Formats: sequence, C-alpha cells, structure tokens
Amino acid sequence: MPIFFVISGFLISASYERGASLATYASNRLLRILPGLWCCLIVTVVAASLFGFSFLSLKALAWFGLQLGGAVFTPGFLKPFGFGSYNGSLWTIPIELQFYLLLPLAYFATRRLRSRTAGFVALWAVFLVAGYLFARLSPPLAELENEPLAHKLMRYSFIPHIYLFLTGVLLQRWRAQRSRWIAGKALFWVAGYLAYTRLAPAGPAWHVLGTLLMGVGVISIAYTLPGVAARVLRGNDISYGVYVYHGLIINVLLELGLGGRGRVVGLVVLLALIVGALSWRFVERPFLRRKRVTIHPAGAPVA
Repeated sequence: MPIFFVISGFLISASYERGASLATYASNRLLRILPGLWCCLIVTVVAASLFGFSFLSLKALAWFGLQLGGAVFTPGFLKPFGFGSYNGSLWTIPIELQFYLLLPLAYFATRRLRSRTAGFVALWAVFLVAGYLFARLSPPLAELENEPLAHKLMRYSFIPHIYLFLTGVLLQRWRAQRSRWIAGKALFWVAGYLAYTRLAPAGPAWHVLGTLLMGVGVISIAYTLPGVAARVLRGNDISYGVYVYHGLIINVLLELGLGGRGRVVGLVVLLALIVGALSWRFVERPFLRRKRVTIHPAGAPVA
C-alpha cells in the first residue's frame, strides 16, 4: 500500500502538470483504472460462482454496480470466500480515486503561493500528523472484524493515507530522479529501511516513518537501474494487473485447499505475473490507447 500510494503521487502529479486540461486529466485517470478493475470484477464473479457463491439476487446486483464505480467492499454473502475479503488488494481503489479528485484541488489551492512546492509541503505536514494520529487510534488488525463504523469510514477515506500520495508529489516536484540523494542510491535506502524495521521501537511513529522510508526507497530503486525495466518489460506495464489480481488468486488457491504451503507463495507470484500480463495485453493497453496524448519531456516520469 505505501509503495502504491507514493508511486501514484509521483506519476499522477507529473501527468497532471503536463496535461492539456482538467478534462484530459480526468479521462486519462478513468481509462487507467476502471477498465482493468471492471474486468477483474467480472473474473471475480465467475471465479466465486464456480465455488458455489450466487450473484442472482438484488443485493448482489446492487453490490456489483457499486464495485464498478469503485466503492469497494466485501458483502456478507462473500465473507466465506477465501480469507474473508473477496479481493484484499482492491480496498485501495476508492482511496486512489479520492486522490485523483483531490489533486487538482490541491494545485488550485496553491496556485497563488510564491512557492507552490512549499504549499504542498504544508499540506504534507498536516496530513502526516493526521496519519500518525490515525495510527495511534487504530485497533490491531486482528480486531478489525469488530471495527466501529466511524473508524472504518475514516480508514477508507483519504485522510490517513494521503501523506504518502503527497510524498510522491513532492518527490516528483523536487525531481527525485535527478537527486544525488535518491538516484542511484537504492542500496543505501534499502539497507536503511531494513535496519529501521529491525532496530526502531514499534508503534504509530514507527509505522508512519517506516512507510515513508519504504516509499522513498522504491523511487530510489526505480532510478538506480532505470534501464532494467525497459529491457525486461519492453514497454509493457503489468503492475496494475498484478496488483488487482493477486488477492483474487490467493482466494482461489485457498478455496482449492492450497493454503498454508510455502511453495504456494511462488505460485501466487507466477500466476499474478501471468494474469497481469494478460490484463495489460487484452484490457488495459487497448483502453490506454484512447488516452489523449500529452507531451512528456525527455527523462520525465509518465503515467
């Protein structure tokens, strides 16, 4: 989750700043996230149906319609499917959509400042504190089954998470890909993160700082060996497909009785890569070709 949100802020802010209009920005964002999500939902319904779950009811149809709009939640009739969430990776989608809506507002709010970046730093600081306070008040993961409704609504809002998205925005505005502290320094960031997770005392502050280190470290990794991904993937972007399908794959394997075996981890990774590649080839890429083309300066991040 921290990696997803930081990278999203980094790429989406760059795309917004180079976009032709707000309409282009909105169209491009929807084309990037919704077709892949819709296909994943259809595959989910088919997979769950094969294991005896029925979607032939008004409640199920209403739920499916809400999922198509990005209002992701697991209904009661799907709680027994897999590990209790019909696809544990999709909970971030409504939060991501909130980020998409708020980003233009943040640029509008900071438009008259002498330094727009300073305005983003102020927003980042405010929401960093909000993220810390939420971490202090959050119950342990084992107790989320009985989570109060107000807390659950807060968890699905942008408030506890947007400091990560804004971290990506700031890294993009500071041109992290050219920074001598980040570009080419992946080994140091990874070592620092691993040392931090083992030596720092656990707690809310530990969680928040750890997510920041993780996010910055991933950006550093991306700009340490930037040519590797181009050579391996050859322009194909399977990241979104891997992300939205891996939770479903885990559930299917659990339904097949394959949980609790070490070798299943490798199988999940392999299947997620395959399905992610198929999603990119037959769903995401055809829709992304409908995006309105924007001009990206050489070496700039794109989305």
